Amino acid sequence: MTIPITGHTKLIGLLGDPVSHSISPMMHNEGFRLLGLDYVYLCFRVTEDTLSHVVTGLRDAGIRGFNVTMPCKNQMARLCDHLSPAARLIGAVNTVVCDDGVLTGHNTDGIGFLRAAAREGFLADGKRITLMGMGGASTAIAVQAALDHAAALDIFVRPSSRFFPRARRIEEELNRTTDCRVRILEHGDQKALADSLGHADLLVNGTSVGMAPNTDATILTDCSLLRPDLLVADVIYNPRETLFLKNARQAGCRAFNGLYMTLYQGAEAFRLWTGKDMPTEEIRKKYFC
Repeated sequence: MTIPITGHTKLIGLLGDPVSHSISPMMHNEGFRLLGLDYVYLCFRVTEDTLSHVVTGLRDAGIRGFNVTMPCKNQMARLCDHLSPAARLIGAVNTVVCDDGVLTGHNTDGIGFLRAAAREGFLADGKRITLMGMGGASTAIAVQAALDHAAALDIFVRPSSRFFPRARRIEEELNRTTDCRVRILEHGDQKALADSLGHADLLVNGTSVGMAPNTDATILTDCSLLRPDLLVADVIYNPRETLFLKNARQAGCRAFNGLYMTLYQGAEAFRLWTGKDMPTEEIRKKYFC
């Protein structure tokens, strides 16, 4: 793939550490090529210590925008001039748009997940969701689902987890600012989990449990709680089928992994920067099948 660079080429980047493994440059540059857009996407290895200096330099140099990955998402939220509603509630930014030096931070992870769920026929409006964990991906999913008018959201978190204070903050904020009923419940409370799954439309593993190389682990040990009409999702995509998803399919559930969440969160960032829709089907067939 050859990308012509001109005197008018707009720069998009990825900031974080590590970044060399990212599929984002291939994805976005292919989208620019297919649409004939004069943009280029590059990766920059940036740490928390250097982030503010790098952002200042890129803004002064006229960058159009950039993605942000670990470990810089939370710090980036404090460096932006404005935040989208989702980014403000999450407290983390993964996409920045630069308009004449003004930085607006967004978080497209939740949008990406819910667009992937929409491929399976799921729309959050009026639905009940059971979510396991409260790390970065789970928080983004929870916030976006509430903003998209989910009826109820049960989030299971260990009280000993370092994310438990965040979970309580999100519970309070979402109950105060949205019409979604949000509850934080203790991971390990099987009665509460059984009750939640008895009414849920969607079950999501938002943790790293089951990710390679620990593929023999699963967040849900009692598969009798699964119903055939329950949609099941895992944010993990390595392996493509976790034990959690395998058990769900064996119970008759429709299930999907986190691969398309990556595609669609990128597509939303692409739209924010360019005003154009990413040609997701072409990119999906080339990089995600």
